[in-house]
Amino acid sequence: MGSISGTNIPDPTQDLLWSDFKGPIHEIFAANARKHPERPCVVETATSQTPERKFTYKQIFEATSILSHHLVQNGVRRGEVVMIFAHRGVDLVVAIMAVLAAGATFSVLDPLYPPDRQCIYLEVSQPRALVIIDKATQEAGPLSDTVRNYIAENLQLRTEIPALQLKDDGTLVGGTKDGKDCLDDQQSAKLELPGVLVGPDSTPTLSFTSGSEGKPKGVKGRHFSLTHYFPWMAETFGLSENDKFTMLSGIAHDPIQRDIFTPLFLGAQILVPSKEDIQHEKLAEWMRRYGATVTHLTPAMGQILVGGASAIFPNLHHSFFVGDLLIKRDCRRLQDLAPNVRIVNMYGTTETQRAVSYYEVKSRNEDPDFLDTLGEVIPAGRGMNNVQLLVVDREDRNKICEPGKSGEIYVRAGGLAEEYLGLPELTATKFVQNWFVDPQKWVEEDAKKVEAQGAAEPWRDFWKGPRDRLYRSGDLGHYGPDGNVHCTGRVDNQVKIRGFRIELGEIDSHLAAHPLVRENVTLLRRDAYEEPVLVSYIVPEMKRWFQWLEERGATENVTDDTSMVALLKRFKYLRDDVREHLKKKLPAYAVPSVIVPLIRFPLNPNGKIDRPALPFPEPQQLAAAGARRPSQLGTALTPTEKTMAGIWAELLGDRGVTAESISGSDSFFDLGGHSIIAQQLLFKIRQQWKDIDVPMSTIFQYPTLRGFSSSIDQAQDPIGLRLDTAEAIDDDPEDEDYSADARDLAKQLTDFKTKEPLQPGQEIHTFLTGATGFLGAYILRDLLSRPGKVTLVVRAADTEAALGRIQQTCQAYGIWEQSWSSRITPLVGDLEKAHFGIAPETWNELADSVDVVIHNGALVHWVLPYSRLRAPNVLSTMTALSLCAVGKPKNFGLVSSTSVLDTDYYVKLSEKSLAEGGNGVLESDDLEGSRKGLGTGYGQSKWAAEYLTREAGKKGLDGVVIRPGYVTGDPQTGTTNTDDFLIRLLKGCVQLRSRPDINNTINMVPVNHVARVVVASTLSPPVSPIGVAQITSHPRITTNAFVGALEKYGYTVPQVDYRTWSKSMESYVADDSAAEEHALLPLYHFVTGDLPTDTKAPELDDRNATEALKRDEKWTKQDWSKGGAVTEETVGVYVSYLIELGFMPRPDGKGTVELPKAGLTDDMREGMKKVGGRRGV
Repeated sequence: MGSISGTNIPDPTQDLLWSDFKGPIHEIFAANARKHPERPCVVETATSQTPERKFTYKQIFEATSILSHHLVQNGVRRGEVVMIFAHRGVDLVVAIMAVLAAGATFSVLDPLYPPDRQCIYLEVSQPRALVIIDKATQEAGPLSDTVRNYIAENLQLRTEIPALQLKDDGTLVGGTKDGKDCLDDQQSAKLELPGVLVGPDSTPTLSFTSGSEGKPKGVKGRHFSLTHYFPWMAETFGLSENDKFTMLSGIAHDPIQRDIFTPLFLGAQILVPSKEDIQHEKLAEWMRRYGATVTHLTPAMGQILVGGASAIFPNLHHSFFVGDLLIKRDCRRLQDLAPNVRIVNMYGTTETQRAVSYYEVKSRNEDPDFLDTLGEVIPAGRGMNNVQLLVVDREDRNKICEPGKSGEIYVRAGGLAEEYLGLPELTATKFVQNWFVDPQKWVEEDAKKVEAQGAAEPWRDFWKGPRDRLYRSGDLGHYGPDGNVHCTGRVDNQVKIRGFRIELGEIDSHLAAHPLVRENVTLLRRDAYEEPVLVSYIVPEMKRWFQWLEERGATENVTDDTSMVALLKRFKYLRDDVREHLKKKLPAYAVPSVIVPLIRFPLNPNGKIDRPALPFPEPQQLAAAGARRPSQLGTALTPTEKTMAGIWAELLGDRGVTAESISGSDSFFDLGGHSIIAQQLLFKIRQQWKDIDVPMSTIFQYPTLRGFSSSIDQAQDPIGLRLDTAEAIDDDPEDEDYSADARDLAKQLTDFKTKEPLQPGQEIHTFLTGATGFLGAYILRDLLSRPGKVTLVVRAADTEAALGRIQQTCQAYGIWEQSWSSRITPLVGDLEKAHFGIAPETWNELADSVDVVIHNGALVHWVLPYSRLRAPNVLSTMTALSLCAVGKPKNFGLVSSTSVLDTDYYVKLSEKSLAEGGNGVLESDDLEGSRKGLGTGYGQSKWAAEYLTREAGKKGLDGVVIRPGYVTGDPQTGTTNTDDFLIRLLKGCVQLRSRPDINNTINMVPVNHVARVVVASTLSPPVSPIGVAQITSHPRITTNAFVGALEKYGYTVPQVDYRTWSKSMESYVADDSAAEEHALLPLYHFVTGDLPTDTKAPELDDRNATEALKRDEKWTKQDWSKGGAVTEETVGVYVSYLIELGFMPRPDGKGTVELPKAGLTDDMREGMKKVGGRRGV
């Protein structure tokens, strides 16, 4: 468009081609139908219950003709409103096009709106015909009695179509009236439209936007803008008849028009998703499966598309966004899934009819760094063809703002809407004549044009002539140096959220009508993630509130506490009642997310509500409602902080840390601390404060000097508050709420396709995580003993290095076979990244080829809190499940841990079961006994992962949760993991020359047996839906027998009581002259706490694991169903291996039994120096 000389700012006197009418959309559609009648026009994609339905341009045209003739023959006149009781699908396309072909105005009634709101729409629009789509009635029920009574008493309908339906063969029916289908008489008229003449100023649409006083405003559209921009868009964005457009917009939201009209103008195809496909994760898979190439979205809909999704849809080349601020983060997420998509941010309102500006973001494949050049909010851009965005100075409206200066955005275009229905004063305020130019200029030029062409076009009878109008948007913005407009806020109280326009006054109007609300105000706030949130603040009418409680037999404890959390708790019932009240009056998107009760509103000096002073509740206030946090101290160090700073300095002195250099906000780990030094820290704390016991997890939860010292202060509380009690867990609700977190994450799970049972001998493609860990390597070996191939995700620099890690690990354990190289595909990845960091195209290929997913990868750490383990252990499970949700059906196996049972509840449950003749905790237990109270972040993270997996099973996924205890070494070679607690206990006892008297049984099972259960139960899940396969030792060895075996092989380790042994370990650690670091130092706090109590584990029933092993005999010709165990002889094999490895010294005497000979090769010896823990990536 023309610009002011020397700048990129639009020239408000430029001719915008006011008479450039492209023709009515229904006539252009009809021409396309005649040109290519058999081309697919609308595709209703398949659901879990119904097959795909595909309709050609000819079928849609004929159905449109039939319905449009019915409307005309029943007296519907040009410009009269036809209300459509709508449902997303082909019937809506037919209904809309038929209304337009009849010369009438369509408006949409959403079945999900409350009846009161539906009546308001009918009151404003005064329709003369009603079209009810049959599927809308089937899904949402018939029109309510309230709406039916309103229609009977207030409207004079010329006709009603009671049940519009386009059948599979293209036949259109409307429902029975007087014994026959109401469209029977028009079936013969299907070959031509009625031929009603319309022009640029004819009214095709009546859309609604939020209004004050609780009543929405009706906006009358014009035919001009329905087609004017499409030729330019096709050329600019490469849109064509070959494209597949999605129908994703809200059915009563005016962007649905672009979903329909754009492809019909081009002769392209419309893809209609089912209700079940429009949800997190599934929508992305739908886009991929049907090859969508163009989509129109609001930012909120875009978040649904990418939220938790894993399907890649490379066919998408353009995504047009409108309706709210578009954030760079959301663009990145979309381009992660659609690497070829160009994102076009657009600006438009109901009053501009179409999105009228554009800013195009290049695709990831074109320019991977393009988004890095932009700010956080994507610009609104510049006007489309024949559109200008004018940023007008608010102090002097005769000035267009210079770049960088904020002003109000006015839209200048020939395609603005006509007016607000029945609101002439508001229309005059918002649709204003362009004061920058004499409007008579355009009238005179148009007259010359008509004279030059010799005759006026017929449509001019329905045109008011050139009207140079501006729409006053109420949005604030400024020009960038390149002329692109950046939106910065609203002039008034009308806001946008999730793409919908909302009048805050409308919400407040309904709030004020609630009998228990004395004062109220609603604001749009942005949370910590820059997401818009509607917040309503209310002051209760206290007298009525007490009466309301009394009527319901409820009481409340009146308190002087007026903190945010206290008020949220006190008025919970009121908040719920207010929300229900608003749900009956407003569409769902307009109901505030947060309702905050206050005793009184803060006022400014003018006596008005001080809106900036209204408190915005933090998520933890809303969720925890009073959870105790560490005290916030001043900048000066407290005595405890000074003492702690000295201890830190002593431990970290070799890193240049001094007590004087440590501030209250410094982190122990940022200063150079790590888990081993943290163990020494706890030892120092015990020496300094002899009467307190601080859990190891505390330093990870509160790593700053101030936070950790505050924990010490709390532990010294005179009333005996200890941090390791349930009461103190509230200090960190993020870590306590592992079960609540799992339940929240489970809401993101979609439905899964159930896989047909796998057959013995079948070639199977398995996706395995954690193959470089100890158990993972043996799982890989078991998988490769069967037909098929394995894809592995490995953390490495490149693919070659990934393969090297796999080979090195397996060689270290003595199990590598060269023939495996051709059957494994390592992929570079990371458990904590989206899609495990795998490239989108590869992820997509995996979705279509993988048969089985075994998620064995995890971060095993016994002292890190849940918050630090959530990403590698919980979110990684969500990622693995997302791979199962797309492409072909899959079996899923999650390798968990018996740490999910580490509560007194399960110890007692086990004891009760054994006393009654049972075998212990059942595999069918729902884990509710440990949804609170698990003492380790690792156990908590595995609880959450198990919950998510079992919930996925309820949604159709087939598979199993495998729950092993201690995974010990290979019973043949002795190959074991030297980081294992039990192995370190053996060495630790040798170092102390004593062993503790602990008679608990240990659930320890050799690694090859555990791997066999993992593979067998995943390939042939023992129960459905997803259940648990517990792995337990048969029989179980006791701690005394396990460690006592050392004496049989010649070690001097006499048995002593546990407390004596614990004291000797404390002395060993405190002795700076000790020959070597104690093997159990990384677990110092654990082993010197109360090992006899902490190692008491419940007995486990394992019938599911047994059943899986019996079934597996058909695959392997081996029956392992009797179980695996570690005996004293097995301990000898392990010790021999550890001696050969150099991890343990040889026995200092001659035992009653000779150690077996270890078969350790040089490759194994070298390899063990390089491999890590039990499981990982």
